[in-house]
Amino acid sequence: MSDRERSPLFLPVIYLGGLVFGLGLAISGMARPEVVLDFLQFEDFGLLFVMGGAAVVSGIAFAVATRYLGDAPLTAREYTRRVKELDQNVVIGGVIFGVGWGISGICPGAAYASFGIGNYPILWAIAGMFLGAYTQGYARSLIGGNGVEI
Repeated sequence: MSDRERSPLFLPVIYLGGLVFGLGLAISGMARPEVVLDFLQFEDFGLLFVMGGAAVVSGIAFAVATRYLGDAPLTAREYTRRVKELDQNVVIGGVIFGVGWGISGICPGAAYASFGIGNYPILWAIAGMFLGAYTQGYARSLIGGNGVEI
């Protein structure tokens, strides 16, 4: 099955997944920047349990799917692992991401959920994320790189 033959359920399932993700973040309180900042200051470890629970569920799902399914049911692509080496760009990008997370108190997924629960000032952080990603892409195009490296 080629990409053109992917399931007609592809987009509705992606939408449903995002809806469940956002609902989970909102219910757990992780869509509130002050809760995330409390975690980063070692005052509230709820985020650890939310992330740990998500990692366990995702790990089991991927382990089962890659072992027992030949192709992804919605995209019809073969299950493969994307192996990325730990290079300077991963480290620098991770540090920049962490600083942005610490300053804003929110990561990208939670920022959208935070907006969804009525935290409209979070739009400044979302705009900053887009500007940062655009700046990196623009810098890469000036250098002439094909990958994400700058």
